[in-house]
Amino acid sequence: MIKIIKYGSGSGLKKLISFLDQRRNSNSTDVNLVNKIINDVKKNKFKALKKYESKYSKNKEIILPKKKISNLIKHLDKDVKKAIDYAYERIFKFHKLQVKNFKKIKLIDKYKNKLEYKTVPIDSVGVYVPGSLPSTLLMNCIPAKIAGVKRIVLATPKISNNLNPAVLYAAKKLGIKEIFSMGGAQAIASLAFIQKVNKVVGPGNKFVAEAKRQLSGKILGTETMYAGASEICVLADKNSDLSQVATSMVSQAEHDPDSQCILVTKDKNLIKKVSIEVKKLLSNLPRKIIASKSLKKNGLFLLVQNDKQIIDSINEIAPEHLELNVKNFKKYESQIKNAGSICNGPYTPMSASDYTVGTNHVLPTSGSSKFSSGLNLNEFTKKISIVTLSKLGVEKIGNPAITLSEFEQLHGHTQSIKSRIIRRDKN
Repeated sequence: MIKIIKYGSGSGLKKLISFLDQRRNSNSTDVNLVNKIINDVKKNKFKALKKYESKYSKNKEIILPKKKISNLIKHLDKDVKKAIDYAYERIFKFHKLQVKNFKKIKLIDKYKNKLEYKTVPIDSVGVYVPGSLPSTLLMNCIPAKIAGVKRIVLATPKISNNLNPAVLYAAKKLGIKEIFSMGGAQAIASLAFIQKVNKVVGPGNKFVAEAKRQLSGKILGTETMYAGASEICVLADKNSDLSQVATSMVSQAEHDPDSQCILVTKDKNLIKKVSIEVKKLLSNLPRKIIASKSLKKNGLFLLVQNDKQIIDSINEIAPEHLELNVKNFKKYESQIKNAGSICNGPYTPMSASDYTVGTNHVLPTSGSSKFSSGLNLNEFTKKISIVTLSKLGVEKIGNPAITLSEFEQLHGHTQSIKSRIIRRDKN
């Protein structure tokens, strides 16, 4: 069921890249459909949003009454509330440490020119949360709150036409006032054109990710990463616990048919054993159909021969989640450049980091960890440079600036600089 690529022929890396590209290349049908939805919502606003919610989710209640939200929260299991509270505290504590990076930078040179760099929060942020994942709401909104974002708008779709009370409880805990029951590309378009937020964050399916891609940099900002369907890459060897390896593979496959699960190993026998164990796990899994589709379509066993092939492969995969389920994990971790999150050793299941570890689980997918990071406070802030030149200072730095503006044939620049440094006699 799960595809196998062997490095024996010497073309293993090329085969791996080809395999990864099949999933990463955009579907033109998705692109066109998302574009149609975005333009419709842009033009017809709430009328179009209602149309797509009714069509794709059978949802007729987008704006949620406060009384209904309160009633749903009231009936939420107490243990679930306690678990959310526990996760909140750990996520908050870890992300609060990032505030240290917001120190204002200042440079005053010998001419008394003052150069500064300050950090300010984004005014408004839209957060997309898949309907059954209160943990994702915590991961997105806690860093936004710490960063100082004043307005947070929540978009969360219904599951089987029902709202998730745990998501609503987490929203209440975070003080979110604007909550909308909407999903898919139409939710992202609504956040852009109806709620008119400055930035949208949060993972979603391929339609959500494509809508964010199309709107990014034009109407609103999005994460620098590509937060699409979940991924995991597991490195294991003959000494790795079979159950740990197999359950980690299945844990991500159950998210979405577009999820990707990859095992990298030098042990041929491990592949056979994991394959058998995965089949056993699937037989009793409530989300068996989803997980089976994911593993058949995107699952991979990568059989390598040496450590160099391991490192090269993992850095090429650039996985959202990486489990180094080997005793000598430090040897590999030091050489991994591309990964959203690394979980070291046999006692660190990636699934725990989805909830109560404290690190963020909104991470780059589809190879975007090659150039981006997981969600952090920087996603919710802007950097503004502030320049205050002195009379002497502009004279000293102005002449070299004029030389460069003349070289680039931007004579208006030259005149602007000269207007500050020419000494005029007072009459």
